[in-house]
Amino acid sequence: MTRVKNKTALITGGSRGIGAATAKLLIENGATVIITDILDDEGRALANEIHAEYYHLNVTKEDEFAKVFKMVNDKYGRLDILFNNAGIITSNQFFYNMDHTEIDRTMQVNTVAHLHVTRSFLPAMIQQKSGHIINISSAAGFIPNPRLSVYCASKHAISGWSESLRLELESMNGDFHVTTVTPAYIDTGMFAGVRSPLIPIAKPEVAARSIIKGVLKNKVYVRIPGIVYIAPFFKGILPVRWADFLVGKVFGFAKSMDEFKGRNTK
Repeated sequence: MTRVKNKTALITGGSRGIGAATAKLLIENGATVIITDILDDEGRALANEIHAEYYHLNVTKEDEFAKVFKMVNDKYGRLDILFNNAGIITSNQFFYNMDHTEIDRTMQVNTVAHLHVTRSFLPAMIQQKSGHIINISSAAGFIPNPRLSVYCASKHAISGWSESLRLELESMNGDFHVTTVTPAYIDTGMFAGVRSPLIPIAKPEVAARSIIKGVLKNKVYVRIPGIVYIAPFFKGILPVRWADFLVGKVFGFAKSMDEFKGRNTK
């Protein structure tokens, strides 16, 4: 069981959405919380509200996460819990309409950045022989979704890396845990305009409670909402076309992105 009381936790992309809701719960449970983001005004306001620390961090810039690692290490001496939460969706275009900049940015923020941030903090965790890493992936990591191909690619990648990382750390001598979180749609500006006829759109606070509960129990996976747990089973036993029909037509994923607006990310 992972304890969060008196532990130091860092959250990337923590100024709003799941990150902000998770930060509040961690504070309530007695953790020392470091919020990082590129949204300085929102991040500082949240940190002041809940008595957390805030550091500016663009997860795509190596010099910045190296700097944050040094500040965390100098001030706190260790990091116990790392939430790789930063993520973006750039558009609802079919793949052939996406430009190269959108492709690169999505993969950089949603996948590559998590690897580099973790690589910065992991050696110290291994030295202290303990650490819990939580990677926010997505149900899109195993459920195909039209108009979301690059996002799906980024989440497939993060889920695969997260699983491999878990196996590596479990083979070591220490108290290490990796939790992969695979939410469906969350009611934040990031998913504005998404339609989900049968899959409930979860509130960030509900998602955060599920995540913290999963972390406390050292769960390998946290899927949000609960119905997402059955998706890998159906994909595994059904013929591909039947699974496509079930996910696309019955659950409504085929047209869920048709009216997507998202945030203004410029």
